[in-house]
Amino acid sequence: MRTVSPVVRADSDPVRDLQKKSSAVTLSDMEMFIFPDLIFSLVLANIMSPEIWKWRDDPWFAGMQKKGMTARINRLKQYIMDRYTFNLDLDTWGLTTQEREIGRFSGFIDRQTLAQSNALFGYEGDKYYFDIDIRRHFGLDKYDSSVIPYWKTETVEAMTAFVRRDGYECGAGECVSLAALYAAALFIVLGVPLSRIYLMATPLHSQNFIDVDDGIITNNRRIVTKKMWCNGTELSAQARRAIEHEKITFVTHETGWIHTVYSEATIDREVYRGFSEKLESYLFSELTPELLGNFLRQSPKARRCFYVRASVGGRRMFLELERAFAYEADVSYKVTDETRNKLLACVEQGEFVTEPCSEALVLDDIEEYLREHPVDVASGDDVKRFVERFACPCVDVREMMADLISFCRTRPRLPSAAEKEFVPSGVPLGIEPGMTREEIIDRVMSLRRTNEYCRMAVYAWRDMRDADDEEPFLLAARERNPVCITESAEKFPDDAGLVGYVLDMCAESIYSEPFRMAQPDEVWNFRCGDGAERALMLAVALKSRHPERKYKVELRGGSACVLYEDESGAGCVKTAEMPSFKSLGARMWSV
Repeated sequence: MRTVSPVVRADSDPVRDLQKKSSAVTLSDMEMFIFPDLIFSLVLANIMSPEIWKWRDDPWFAGMQKKGMTARINRLKQYIMDRYTFNLDLDTWGLTTQEREIGRFSGFIDRQTLAQSNALFGYEGDKYYFDIDIRRHFGLDKYDSSVIPYWKTETVEAMTAFVRRDGYECGAGECVSLAALYAAALFIVLGVPLSRIYLMATPLHSQNFIDVDDGIITNNRRIVTKKMWCNGTELSAQARRAIEHEKITFVTHETGWIHTVYSEATIDREVYRGFSEKLESYLFSELTPELLGNFLRQSPKARRCFYVRASVGGRRMFLELERAFAYEADVSYKVTDETRNKLLACVEQGEFVTEPCSEALVLDDIEEYLREHPVDVASGDDVKRFVERFACPCVDVREMMADLISFCRTRPRLPSAAEKEFVPSGVPLGIEPGMTREEIIDRVMSLRRTNEYCRMAVYAWRDMRDADDEEPFLLAARERNPVCITESAEKFPDDAGLVGYVLDMCAESIYSEPFRMAQPDEVWNFRCGDGAERALMLAVALKSRHPERKYKVELRGGSACVLYEDESGAGCVKTAEMPSFKSLGARMWSV
């Protein structure tokens, strides 16, 4: 099946175009899989927002210009780690069903294609993901097999607002949210050009590749340098997991995107070729003595057959490698670098033996061999000589070497450029470091009709100034905010109780600009909202209880009213009224 990419422009297909614009508002994982423009549009929305621009005034970033780029990115990483936690629970944005989502997108993509690349529709990656039982892993096993989470990607404002939720002491977000946050922060705070930032999505994860120095990958809140990629720690193993076990579904860049299931790609062909080469270079490291030690650190099966040599009281002694690695947890020294002797000096003398097990290998001997006879892991002859030299009954060296080669060289399963038709993505963004926030906003707005990222960024930014184009926001509000409906029904079964709760909510919007609006579930989750936002949320919740009623939200003269048409035809019944400071003029929204 040749799947044509959703490179749509306004009015080319009104139904699909409305769904795409509405998807830019809710930004669920499913929606971004269908419309790969959306994740970079969220990056632009975050760049236009005032939140990250405030970071530049924080003393934490003072004097950074004197540091190298990797050091500066590490500084940014710590700032993000201190202010945001990773969140992927099922309660925040609620649940939907496979049937409902397939119904929304049946004209765009078929279920079989989804099952090949989307974790919510059957794809489970390689053996690792089958072993962990992916539905149980995410807590979905208690529901019918068709139930899936919304997993909406949060704007920077929504991420920051998590501090308002019970159980959170700071902001939060899921992996795509953190990827978009990193991309915007790298540009705003550190001046990394957007041309050097690539966002990569796999069926179960989202990471960024930053083309600076030897390359850096952002992984949730953390970053991974090329050296860290092969250091054998648990944190690095977690970072490696997605690229090792999954195919990369799509890559987005300022020039466009390329997606596994679509026959067209909008990314610049040469830019994608360069990215592929740089990513493969980042994922390859030569086999050195240190790298061998790092491999053994994360390989319990292999390291049980190894010893390290030490001088204890002037005598040659040996220590099981397993025990040597265990000491790393208590000291700042490492088995795998020049501090090994200091680490071994911390070991109790009684743990050493005078001779290693006759069937075991001594790490020092292999390290010496690698220094004198470098092994090219791509050379069959080099690998064969190594296997023959260190064959022993304790460990299958041939199998260990295969695992070691994989450790040295991860081969990313990127979308194949050879199978794509590359088409222009529109007028280039032209957004560069040094531009002011106002200049960037003007640039995005000027490209709304000629650049798809910019067209979608307006909706991701929640810009409601255009009354003639508010339906995407309202469609999302009506159809994809299940949490305010289910939780309000549980906590306030009577309408009066719910109305009173909403009227008493904090009247502050998480979106500071007077023309940007929160969705109903954002209002409910963060327990705050301008009158217009709270009125819309209340109308959505009440409509679910009384589907026969025609609810409306009226904005007029600094107030927001929730109304419904009286069944007797006597007119509209006012359910609630609250002040609104959003500058949207006179509006009437049907719910």
